[in-house]
Amino acid sequence: MTRNNTKAASRKRPATSRAKSPRPVVVLVATRKGAWFFHGDAARKNWRADGPHFLGNVVSHFALDPRDGRTLLAATRTGHLGPTVFRSTDRGRTWKEATRPPAFAKAPAGEKGRTVDHTFWLTPGHRDEPNVWYAGTSPQGLFRSNDGGVTWEPFSPVNDDMLYRKWMGTVQDGTPDGPKLHSIIVDPRDPAHLYFAMSGGGVHESVDGGSTWKLIVQGLEVVGGFDPADPTFHDPHCIRLCPSNPDRLYQQNHCGIYRRDGAGAWVRIGKNMPKKVGDIGFPLVVHPRDDNTVWVFPMDGTTVWPRTSPDGKPAVYTTRNGGKTWQRLDAGLPKSQAWWTVKRQAMTGDARDPVGLYFGTTSGELWMSRDEGRKWICIARHLPEIYAVETAELN
Repeated sequence: MTRNNTKAASRKRPATSRAKSPRPVVVLVATRKGAWFFHGDAARKNWRADGPHFLGNVVSHFALDPRDGRTLLAATRTGHLGPTVFRSTDRGRTWKEATRPPAFAKAPAGEKGRTVDHTFWLTPGHRDEPNVWYAGTSPQGLFRSNDGGVTWEPFSPVNDDMLYRKWMGTVQDGTPDGPKLHSIIVDPRDPAHLYFAMSGGGVHESVDGGSTWKLIVQGLEVVGGFDPADPTFHDPHCIRLCPSNPDRLYQQNHCGIYRRDGAGAWVRIGKNMPKKVGDIGFPLVVHPRDDNTVWVFPMDGTTVWPRTSPDGKPAVYTTRNGGKTWQRLDAGLPKSQAWWTVKRQAMTGDARDPVGLYFGTTSGELWMSRDEGRKWICIARHLPEIYAVETAELN
């Protein structure tokens, strides 16, 4: 019996030795003046810059289609040519502009219409819908492409519904660089189950492919003196779904950090952050395999919102128990006089083990950690202001 077990074990060893090495990680960086690829080696220790692409363009988002590992979309804007979307099907070697980028429907005669200032958010569709992409714009608009990003159409009744238009407010009511529709999420189990958020305008969920939407703001706070029942005053900053538990959502909000389980109300978990730091910020990253682990990057949320790291001492904070406790992760980061912060799309993770974390700063630095935030290194400096950071594994 012992000999048979030994032989069985020996037969299994070669399979382990033939296990594929992980593919190198590529970091996609969108900035105020162009886009860059940063190609890492398999160990994520050495990085090679490729760029700029779209030099002089504001690139709000730059994303890979994980369904084929080679198609990329870039949401860009120039002052004289306006907003558009570019598409590459050869891993970024060549690009073609969308023949019909996101644009609002023409207003009836005599009425004032809306104009897309820029496309802000790009989300690939469900794996069972290989050519579908979604886009969110500023001012708030929701669009869909059924041909891989070549042409775009307004999606669902959201854009022209007068109640939604009321909740969106006016351009003057929005964030410093314009109001936005963002955090477009597709449930990996069901292409008809969708989420999106508006700044301002709240968080919305559809279970019928976008035909109807339900407002989900229960439990969320708003700025003092305003009515929390009015979606106009809700300003979600970033929402993420847990890949390992799609029934759980996390949110970084104008008024804190929240978690939502199933159909329940949002619960503020940021109150457990250190009081001197607070729980105000923009980006949020969830662990790909652990729904209790989240990373955030707090900013100074006092008085006038200077949009800098608290006290000029940047740090990432993590929870590994769903928000009950938080830990500061700042090894390798500047200890003082670092007056930058991180925008809502400018922090992400890869799917490796341990998870690699990446963030880009408003001062043009790209930082990464190979060990889930325990130690940080700077892999690029002197880039333009960084708007978005994504990771990819190219085929």
